[in-house]
Amino acid sequence: MKEKTRKMTVGEALVTFLDNQYVSFDGAETKLVEGIFTIFGHGCVVGTGEALSLKKHSLKVYQGKNEQGMAHAAIAYAKQNNRLKILPCMSSIGPGAANMVAAAGTATANNIPLLLLVGDAFATRQPDPVLQQIEQANCAGTTTNDAFRAVTRYFDRVSRPEMLMTAMLNAVRVLLDPASTGAVVIALPQDVQGEAYDFPLSFLRKRVTRVLRAQPDREQIKEAAKAVKKAKKPLLVIGGGAKYSRAGEAIKAFAVRHNIPVCETQAGKSAVESSFAYNLGGVGVTGNSAANTVAAACDLVIGVGTRFTDFTTASKSLYAGAQVVTINASSFHAAKMDAIPVVADAREGIVALDKALGNYRAAYDGEIEKAKEDWQAEMRRLVSVRVGESYVPENTDMTPDCVEKFAAATGCALTQTAALGIIRDIIPADAIIVGSSGSLPGCLQRMWETDAVDSYNVEYGYSCMGYEIAGALGAKLACPDREVYAMAGDGSYLMLHSEMVTAVQEGKKINIMLFDNGGFGCINNLQMGQGIDSLCTEFRKREGDAPIRGGDFVPVDYAMSARAYGFKSYTALTPDELAAALRDSLGQTAPVLIDIKVMPKSMTHGYGGWWNVGITELPENDKQKSVLAEKREKLGSARKY
Repeated sequence: MKEKTRKMTVGEALVTFLDNQYVSFDGAETKLVEGIFTIFGHGCVVGTGEALSLKKHSLKVYQGKNEQGMAHAAIAYAKQNNRLKILPCMSSIGPGAANMVAAAGTATANNIPLLLLVGDAFATRQPDPVLQQIEQANCAGTTTNDAFRAVTRYFDRVSRPEMLMTAMLNAVRVLLDPASTGAVVIALPQDVQGEAYDFPLSFLRKRVTRVLRAQPDREQIKEAAKAVKKAKKPLLVIGGGAKYSRAGEAIKAFAVRHNIPVCETQAGKSAVESSFAYNLGGVGVTGNSAANTVAAACDLVIGVGTRFTDFTTASKSLYAGAQVVTINASSFHAAKMDAIPVVADAREGIVALDKALGNYRAAYDGEIEKAKEDWQAEMRRLVSVRVGESYVPENTDMTPDCVEKFAAATGCALTQTAALGIIRDIIPADAIIVGSSGSLPGCLQRMWETDAVDSYNVEYGYSCMGYEIAGALGAKLACPDREVYAMAGDGSYLMLHSEMVTAVQEGKKINIMLFDNGGFGCINNLQMGQGIDSLCTEFRKREGDAPIRGGDFVPVDYAMSARAYGFKSYTALTPDELAAALRDSLGQTAPVLIDIKVMPKSMTHGYGGWWNVGITELPENDKQKSVLAEKREKLGSARKY
């Protein structure tokens, strides 16, 4: 019997297919695609753009202002929805598509589903080279879009209408696979988008994809439990997989039953409440003293849904002598650190391991409580730091005039750690914070406490500058009834803040906390911490032909720029001004930006995390000699795999 078909263009079939995708997780069914981001241009405004404009569908079309920005908004949206909803992003050919390569890397590094629909050159090649097409003499089939291959989980080019079906079925397969999700790119030649084909109705029908919880293998659980039982002081490291699996309650029950402390990666934060007695907080290079102290003394690590990046492991130096057990849906990640792997959904894996451990209890006797108490004392100090005559920066690796010149340029009398404490005290308990790059993720992983589930949307797998503000818009689209705060540095703001206009356009109140410390402060720390003179990492004026390192700071009124976009904006130079701005902003309906001037070098620093970076083996000063000696010592004891 011949299958029923419907003649439609590729663009129309694509829109119809997306409009009919649903996802089922734990028996709850939701619509996978409720909207789409686009910047119409050559290569997408006709064809697929035509279908979005003229054909019947339920998708809400959002107008992006920068292709990378709209894609970052889509990543935050998917992250906030625990990877069960997506906002596809459609671009023109050439530069429009290339603008999204960084966002594709962000999604793939963080295992977040992102569907990019990118315009491409003519499949027929008859008008080639078309506007915005790059020609390669060694391969006529290579276009700008091939740049995506290194940063995606799945790439396909629809050069004939019937290819759309396998391309999109594979796209959904990868997007909803917890073990391999990331960026998916479907390249759409602009001529093919308008071509007609008899598409089977089975392709266009409502389609429900079930996201399965991978069940652990009995033998793997048995081996993992055997290793844990031999340990005296194991430690749980909770990653993003635990959060997306909604494993928080199972992890808490496991920790209490077996007396095992918990620490968090950036992606795993807010899976378990900060107030949970066994939660030590962030671990690793940007970890706090509580987690790092316990981690350094543990004899076994149980990684749950983490991919063990260099920041989580302090470049494999933090728990170098400990056995590692992993629970991860990805066999690739589960095998890292020469671990005993359990390839499974995070929640199912921890529940199975819990049962296999029986009455086992770790030998901790007051260490967890002591570590938390010591860190809370340090937290009280950090949030109480005030600028005055006796002020000493947290990080003393700096140019001698750094604080003095920035204060002279801005009138600043506020530290970054104090500002974070004030923000946390005033904003709603369930507010969502969004961050990505610079020194703020380190301060946030150490200092930010929350008992609200899914309230910490910090991208640190790619640490992509420009995610913060666009990400705040995406989080707000996902959770319109919650306050959303972008934690952004001045460097990141200057790099990408275009979706502020989209927030105004859509009537979405996002709150941008703009920490202005006069440059790329995090990288200046890295630079000077290795014994290198400050160079082109601070926003200073050039003095004659000298390098950019010693001039006056460039004062920027970021509040004024935000007002020009339609934001309600404030400038905060002191703790009292920041508190007043925060309280007033809670009553606003328009998007908000608070221009917070914070002293350079007033971010958190240290706490036992070491980071392996490439440094000179021919030191020229005492600082470089010291850093090189430390690196050789750490590498001598760090894990070699």
